[in-house]
Amino acid sequence: MLKVLIVACVAFAAAACSQTPIQSTAAIGPLALTGEPQLMSMSGPAFAPPAFYAFCEAQADLCASTGPQKKMAMSDRRAAELNEVNLAVNSKVREVSDQQQHGVEDVWSVPSSAGDCEDFAILKKKELMKRGWPASTLLLTVVTAGGQGHVVLTALTDRGDFILDNRTNALRPWTDVSYKFFARQSQSAHGKWERIASVGA
Repeated sequence: MLKVLIVACVAFAAAACSQTPIQSTAAIGPLALTGEPQLMSMSGPAFAPPAFYAFCEAQADLCASTGPQKKMAMSDRRAAELNEVNLAVNSKVREVSDQQQHGVEDVWSVPSSAGDCEDFAILKKKELMKRGWPASTLLLTVVTAGGQGHVVLTALTDRGDFILDNRTNALRPWTDVSYKFFARQSQSAHGKWERIASVGA
């Protein structure tokens, strides 16, 4: 129970997105990676960030995380889509806090020109779904960065799990990201979240 409560507290903290200038580092080509794909493993249920539920009521399609396809077959075209969407959304959307934009602490939404970390991740999910990525392969994920809650998008592929992040234009395997990974959307139960069993580098 204590572990579940700790994960819940971390998820609640995601309202205060870590704000760090974007790092314009080069993108990693997934097809150039060698060795076994590094996949996240789950270790049981977790609480979702509170604002997630209101978001699901308003945007059920973008809240979706279940379906028959668990991984996207990676190709040069699919790798290019991940890189292009990550860069395009990071370039288009200006980072502002929910308090600044909405006058409250935590609102999840699809941004048009401004938003915070989860809004970036949601828009990336939307854009990739337009390109044929199943929602079940694009999971909103809670991490901590520098002691602050943060939300990224995890793309699940047969070449491993990759992170799309508003703090960097680089597409990175999750094991190469210096965050503590706590929870992500469940692939097996709609509207649910699961704890991540292990952490990245």
